[in-house]
Amino acid sequence: MSHFPSDSQIQDNLYDVDTVREIDQAAITELNNEGIRLMKRAGVAAFEESVEAFGHPSLMTVFCGAGNNAGDGYILAARAAQKRMPVQIVELSESKKFSPETGWARQYAKENNVPFIDFSNALEINEGVIIDCLLGIGYRGPLRAPYGQAIDLINHAELPVLSIDIPSGLNSDTGSVQDNAVKAEVTVTFVAAKQGLFTGKGPALCGEVIYHSLDIPEHLFSKFQPSAQLMNLSDLLELIPQLEGDEYKNQRGHCMVVGGDHGYGGAATMAAEASLRVGSGLTSVATQPEHVSSVLARCPEIMACGVISGQQLEPWLEKPSVLVAGPGLGRSAWSEQLLQKAVASTLPMVLDADALNILAEGRVIKEKAKSQWVLTPHVGEAARLLGVSVEEIQADRFMAAKKIQEKYNAVVVLKGPGTLVVGPHQLTKICPYGNPGMATAGMGDLLSGIIGGLIAQGLSAQDAAELGCCLHSSAADLLVDDAGYRGVAATDLLPYVHKLLNQECQ
Repeated sequence: MSHFPSDSQIQDNLYDVDTVREIDQAAITELNNEGIRLMKRAGVAAFEESVEAFGHPSLMTVFCGAGNNAGDGYILAARAAQKRMPVQIVELSESKKFSPETGWARQYAKENNVPFIDFSNALEINEGVIIDCLLGIGYRGPLRAPYGQAIDLINHAELPVLSIDIPSGLNSDTGSVQDNAVKAEVTVTFVAAKQGLFTGKGPALCGEVIYHSLDIPEHLFSKFQPSAQLMNLSDLLELIPQLEGDEYKNQRGHCMVVGGDHGYGGAATMAAEASLRVGSGLTSVATQPEHVSSVLARCPEIMACGVISGQQLEPWLEKPSVLVAGPGLGRSAWSEQLLQKAVASTLPMVLDADALNILAEGRVIKEKAKSQWVLTPHVGEAARLLGVSVEEIQADRFMAAKKIQEKYNAVVVLKGPGTLVVGPHQLTKICPYGNPGMATAGMGDLLSGIIGGLIAQGLSAQDAAELGCCLHSSAADLLVDDAGYRGVAATDLLPYVHKLLNQECQ
């Protein structure tokens, strides 16, 4: 969950560490090289956000490392003391290692009679709130002593935590964690929002993300290229074609789902129903004959055709405008035949599940240019597409998504917390919606059907992937707001998708 105080486009732009440092230095230059002014603003802003989130606690414990975010922590502590709030600072570094600005901030806290405590393994924190200023955006693992022990102490204290700039231990560029990281309820990030806050481990560790520009002039940001961008559902909904008074179903496209091998008919049915619910004029399923009756019983609006071979599928491929291949497809000879025919059709395609696994094994003849393809891998499928381990994908989701995009020349949707959308010559997009309740069977089938249904209506592969991800995840957020995280079924999302499309929840 993120919160941005203003409506400026800057707030949706995300940056890597090197660019954040350049923006920071440009801002300091703008302030006549008085970096302490930015530090003061950060410390005061963090204090105010702490009070907003947690009120006036019985004790505020500020953990400070050696970097400039430790300076923010010292100023925060001084501000708390000025407001007669009980506060203490736990120090993990010697002041001789500080920058001049952090050294000044420490002296400022000392002048305001904030008590300092040297960290030790015997330290106990059992009341109030914790402010995490241990490690900043430059951190790269592994953790050195005593930082690992301090992070363990913070997490085991079971007290509310606010992290300054980024939860200590989280990689600002990748959203990965090498050893361990602080789990915060609130993260207040400064200067520019960092891309690692919003994907991988970031969403689980950051809690609510609050951004403060520290009053850096907007013109400075125009000089720097963002590395990624948060998507916005309201903006993306404007891409959907308006309904005309004389429209008929064939003008709204035909999405065919290819899948549903023996025992897996439900996946293909869910994908087809999702396509129908987002507005595809016609929706069909090519599946094993045994599943035809169940498809029609579930959703009679879907046209179901039973096919026993790729050759039997071929004439059916003359009708659709887009294919969704993979839901319940399996990895049998039947599966491979159907996928071969689907690829040979040259229609726009959404490839998911076993279609991706067959593709990864090199068992599909693939033309080089497939810019009309959308690939929707989860982390395991992404690892197979690149021939690497799951751990390598999670270590840098941004790089993994870009490599898949370059390898297949397709739009790539790398699913998971902070889903990434990467298209040819496009800025990486991040979905800021979604929740843990989505970790259940069928969610991916629903997403592939949604994207296919949007392409059927004329959206580009890139636009359909972006809007589809946001619709899917936003619907899940609305669902859990109503019913909670437990026991979510994929098809429970469909009424909320319908409401979002019709602006009833806007």
